[in-house]
Amino acid sequence: MPGKKKKVSEVPAVEDLRAELRRVRYKKRYRSVVKSTVYTLVVVAAAAVLVATIWLPVLQIYGTSMLPTLDDGEIVVSVKGSDFEAGDLVCFYLGNKILVKRYIAGPGQWVNIDEEGNVYVNGQLLDEPYVSDKSLGDCNIELPYQVPDNRIFVLGDHRESSVDSRNTAVGCVSDEQIVGKIVFRVWPFNAIGPLG
Repeated sequence: MPGKKKKVSEVPAVEDLRAELRRVRYKKRYRSVVKSTVYTLVVVAAAAVLVATIWLPVLQIYGTSMLPTLDDGEIVVSVKGSDFEAGDLVCFYLGNKILVKRYIAGPGQWVNIDEEGNVYVNGQLLDEPYVSDKSLGDCNIELPYQVPDNRIFVLGDHRESSVDSRNTAVGCVSDEQIVGKIVFRVWPFNAIGPLG
């Protein structure tokens, strides 16, 4: 029919097609990288929470019962387990709190503390370089004291103010209460390092 114009479609230039193809590929690659990064971050965060909860609990210190070794506000890492030696730092549950004290004696051992605050285990005086001021402290148990089965005897380093196994309010710590052994301080930065 005369007078009717045909629509002519324009063919894009080769360079325009290449540019569009690059843009589409970049968009796909960008989405893939973002998705992969998000998945990786979620997995790493979940693994970190799992490790921190199961094997390496991270704790913040509250109070001054462990001065001069640990101070209020410091952050420490502990290792799960209950295989302790005299002098190890132990964290354990008491009610809904986690306390930190020093391992002194295990099941069946005899503990005695004299008026000056010297601690004896099975008649042997303990060498306690971590204690700055020895004291009998808040003691309402009968000394010498034998540690019951499946329990440990713990003391704070700041003996005058620490409430620990010398007092029946805390008593000896059972295996079920134990969180683990404190091994490393991570905060403050100027004090980062192993503990023991």
